[in-house]
Amino acid sequence: MTYKAIRVIISGGGTGGHIFPAVSIANKLKELNPETEILFVGAEGKMEMEKVPAAGYRIVGLPIVGLQRRLSWKNIVNDLQVPGKILRSIRQAKRIIREFKPDIAIGVGGYASAPLLWAATRLGIPSLIQEQNGFAGLTNKLLGKRVQSICVAYEGMERFFPADKIVLSGNPIRKEVSQPATPEKRAEALSFYNLDPEKKHLLIVGGSLGSGTLNNAMKAWIEAGCPGGGNVEVLWQCGKYYKKGVDAFMEGRELPAVRYSDFIANMDLAYAAADVVITRSGASTVSELCALGKAAVFVPSPNVAEDHQTHNAMALVRKDAALLVKDAEAREKLLPTALRLLQEPDRIATLEENILKLALTDAAQVIADEAYKLIV
Repeated sequence: MTYKAIRVIISGGGTGGHIFPAVSIANKLKELNPETEILFVGAEGKMEMEKVPAAGYRIVGLPIVGLQRRLSWKNIVNDLQVPGKILRSIRQAKRIIREFKPDIAIGVGGYASAPLLWAATRLGIPSLIQEQNGFAGLTNKLLGKRVQSICVAYEGMERFFPADKIVLSGNPIRKEVSQPATPEKRAEALSFYNLDPEKKHLLIVGGSLGSGTLNNAMKAWIEAGCPGGGNVEVLWQCGKYYKKGVDAFMEGRELPAVRYSDFIANMDLAYAAADVVITRSGASTVSELCALGKAAVFVPSPNVAEDHQTHNAMALVRKDAALLVKDAEAREKLLPTALRLLQEPDRIATLEENILKLALTDAAQVIADEAYKLIV
């Protein structure tokens, strides 16, 4: 395929999980033709307005906000403003499209993509959306009827979208976590974290802000005397939001086998060191663990739209490619489950083999090719 220079609008965000796939798609398009022009459209005041420029791309913000489903006066006020902000955002999106003159519009989900993709399809711009999760979000379900192509990360998405538009692409992931670690990489990781090669290694990661559920499970295990952890070393990312509380909890406790920090910059090394990973089941995390072939215990967050993290995790659990512990049961069951798994090398090997079969590591290229097919 010849990759001519094109003009692309990429829209999405409002929530963090949509930003990295969007940037990854943009990077691939620029790699295929450096003359390609890319403009991002996001939600004013949201994470993408900072992260996208940091990645080297221009972004325009719309006044769009998402519906808040929990009942409070603040959320009621927010939701009353939604219709007006949608209309304003659609008008602005039309103006942006007329000025930028894109060859194609790409949506990566989240409420920020709705006005742009709605306007693009009304103006006859070829359009594509990417759905990262195993349960389609509301925005993408609404847009699925209007766009020409829908790139998905999971099988069985015909229950949400027209089957003839679906392309199984996977989710774009970072290059440094796109394949299983070599023995040399694992040795580098153990040395980097000063870990004992003769011990088992557990990685607990709750995202950049952290997870209260995962942290509380760790605290409960530590308070109980770390049962079952005699030959285990732990890397624990507690998150920036929870760091002060974890510091206070750990004060006076001598636990050399537990290394905790608010943030892990070298995730490729942390993954390489781990025999088992405990984590939430956001779309990007699941895709990375598939590519790495890592045994994982997922604790889906209950605080996400349409409970999509449970759907993401269950897509792997049904294929014997991961374990799942419910959020409400994590304090009692999470560490015992992971520690039992650490002592079962054959079980770990089975999970690693099965999760690796589900890896789709060329997602950005597949999505880019699909975009070019739509451009007449």
